[in-house]
Amino acid sequence: MIVAVDRIMAIALPVGPLAVVIGIETLSNAGCTLWVRRAREVREWMLAVVMLADVVLLTALLSLTGGSFNPFSCLYLVGIALAAVVLRPGWTWVVATVMLATLSPDARVHACDVCAIYVSTEQHESGRGFRVGVAEQFSHFATLQDKGKEIDNPGERLDSSNTQLILGYDFMPRFGVQLTLPVITRHFRRLEGGRLTSGDETGIGDLSLIGIARPFTYVDNRSVVRTTLLGGLKFPTGSAGRLGEESEEGDEHDASGAGNETGPGATMAHHGMDTGGPLGVHGHDLALGSGSVDGLVGGSVFASWDRFFWTTTVQYAIRTEGDFDYRYANDLTWSGGPGVYPYLAHGASVALQAVVSGERKGKDEMQGSEVGDTGITAVYMGPGVRVTWGMSLAADVAADFPLRQDNTGVQIVRDYRIRGGISWRF
Repeated sequence: MIVAVDRIMAIALPVGPLAVVIGIETLSNAGCTLWVRRAREVREWMLAVVMLADVVLLTALLSLTGGSFNPFSCLYLVGIALAAVVLRPGWTWVVATVMLATLSPDARVHACDVCAIYVSTEQHESGRGFRVGVAEQFSHFATLQDKGKEIDNPGERLDSSNTQLILGYDFMPRFGVQLTLPVITRHFRRLEGGRLTSGDETGIGDLSLIGIARPFTYVDNRSVVRTTLLGGLKFPTGSAGRLGEESEEGDEHDASGAGNETGPGATMAHHGMDTGGPLGVHGHDLALGSGSVDGLVGGSVFASWDRFFWTTTVQYAIRTEGDFDYRYANDLTWSGGPGVYPYLAHGASVALQAVVSGERKGKDEMQGSEVGDTGITAVYMGPGVRVTWGMSLAADVAADFPLRQDNTGVQIVRDYRIRGGISWRF
């Protein structure tokens, strides 16, 4: 239909960007279908997140085809009606408020959009002076998998909260440093002595100090491109005491003789079923620190065209041996995806984004031998929102849901992850 309107009715449409948005919507629908088939339950807030993601995609389509003057803007009302049917009043008001905000009259001036986007990214990424912030990542683990396939879970789970306290200083717009101290809380339930036992670990994690460089910036009348590079060290300030459990579990596994058996029963025995020990929540999952000095390198790219943008972020952790002769495997993490600014002004901005993220981690080592239940390759997808106010305040929040989690051995894997943060520049 888009091609017909563009070619037959001679109404100029940005066919390429529209095809990209429709492609993203198709992939997201396919991803949600696969996720629903594997999910044990679909909670109300998950439905709300999917509806908000639909708002992002609908807003992108309308913005490319006339904005609020497009007659298909009435589709927002369908979303509000659907929310009223399947959600409770609180969530319905959240969805309706976001929809009505994006439906508001389009008073933008194209010549100023690039200026506002530049100000938004300038606030979020560069400047001079001190900046402080708090970032939070909450993950819920309750699915037990054996080599990528779900198996019965006797009741083990892990809730992990990683709150990062951030202090940064930019010497100039292109160079700065950042100090990050994590405060970690982990609540868990696992098999111990044949019984489900609950516990928690709380304390500071490993401190990191990184340098930041912004080597390239490009701005013209319709687009902005910015790049950022980082590199630094992570220091062993967090407790690695839980890693001592790894050697004890190794002794139990050897004593059970499970290492000479094969098949599902041997796998369960090797991971604690016969000995009454934990199946998926182990010492390496609970340790607050590694006891090692590790390297961190990475980079990011931001690119925009009119009100649409794309971000890509990559980080690689280079691990060394720490306490208990334990070495976490090197870890590659990445995230990015397309987004749109439904509200954009010189004094404030709101950005909505479809975020795809993932990680690839090999097997850890202990005393020179691989720890079999520690490797994973995972891909997640979910919506993200970023807000800036003036040149001082920036905040963002995102939700991640697993599309694929291929793990080695028996592990408890992530069901969802919520990330967010707020920063203030002086």
